[in-house]
Amino acid sequence: MKIPTLSHVLSNAQQTTTVTKSNHPGQNLTTHQEIICQFFLNIVKQQSPDLVLSEFERLFINPVGLLHSEPQKALKEILYSNNQSDFINTLKRSIYILLNNWIFSRKYKPAQDLIELLSNLTNRQSTLSVSVKNLRMWLNIFINSEDYEELKLFVSRYDHREKEHWKSRYTSYLLAPQYTNSKNLIEQREAARGLAKQLQEEFKFDLAMYTAHSHSASSKNRKTENPTALGDEALRLIKKVVGKRGAFNYVSLGNIFIKQTQRLTYSAFKQSLLKYLIFSLDNQGLAEALKTGLTKKLEFLYQTSNEEELSNALLLKTCNRVIEYLTTEKDGKPSSLFVSLASQGNPLTLSILLLKIILICPRSRTHLEVCMAKLIENYESYSQKECHWVINFLEISKIILTIYTENVRYNLVNMENVNLTNQSINDGDSYRVFSQTKWGM
Repeated sequence: MKIPTLSHVLSNAQQTTTVTKSNHPGQNLTTHQEIICQFFLNIVKQQSPDLVLSEFERLFINPVGLLHSEPQKALKEILYSNNQSDFINTLKRSIYILLNNWIFSRKYKPAQDLIELLSNLTNRQSTLSVSVKNLRMWLNIFINSEDYEELKLFVSRYDHREKEHWKSRYTSYLLAPQYTNSKNLIEQREAARGLAKQLQEEFKFDLAMYTAHSHSASSKNRKTENPTALGDEALRLIKKVVGKRGAFNYVSLGNIFIKQTQRLTYSAFKQSLLKYLIFSLDNQGLAEALKTGLTKKLEFLYQTSNEEELSNALLLKTCNRVIEYLTTEKDGKPSSLFVSLASQGNPLTLSILLLKIILICPRSRTHLEVCMAKLIENYESYSQKECHWVINFLEISKIILTIYTENVRYNLVNMENVNLTNQSINDGDSYRVFSQTKWGM
């Protein structure tokens, strides 16, 4: 997995940073910020984590004089400017520079130590220095902010104390609002995007290994090899999903739909989209309910564009809206379709509907992940038992999206030359799942 280098990240950040004048003529607060960030970028690559943490503490937590080094002088100028926003941006950029380097170098303990260092601010002695009082006050504002909660989320993946809550299994989704928020610092967005990708890669690898070794007698008692929360049901689900092959598999249907809807008017496209989504649903009653639920929503969606030819932008906006209809409303609350499908024994159907959307518009994948994060946040106060149906949906969706959208091909192999039926796939050992990397993606 290729992670963007921090030098590239910083370069981009410098190009987009707004210049703010300090109270000192000829001075530039952005320059002071860059001095501090470049300092941490240099030492994190050259020095031990303990020394870097010591330097971070000496500068931001327990400053002495603020006179000796260039970073200390730069911070002094920021404090004297009385610019809280610039200080917090400098602090956040510095933190994410360290986290980017440590976590992607698999040095997890220093990341946790940094969070602990910040959390112990209340134990610091008071000071009469006006500049240091400002620093302490702004630090406390930061650790009581949403920014700090996002920071803890970023590190919680590597903190075993946080893993007891069921939502920790879906950190890759919870990071999506961070890297899609254009108001966040570029270091934070790149760090969140990189970690989310890393977690997705880990799950993809673990799922492939699980299916590869699932038929081995020596591995049946090793529960850690199953990366899902579905137990043995995971393998049956994989067999069922992979077993849908031939001319009407999901990828083929998506490709056919894309070709057939080119140059359609938007109104005609919406009608075709509805037919595509409910096509091949086994439960006709469910298909009719979906048709009823989505027809009115699509009919009134972007009506002013009905006579226009479908464009890529309109496709993206439409797919994003349909994802919301199936997951969360604009206020972040679960949609009625989500509750009815996921809670009444149809999480697989819901997951397939979302897959179909992603297959015709891959760029909607990010929006889906943001909606997943909203669902998780909505139910996070419930126990695992109380929202087992939500967890079931999240697990099934992760499996299906991994099977159909990642660069691993899953094949169902007949070991006893029996006919391929849903019954034989689900109930017997006649079929085994094998995975291999797809090349050229």
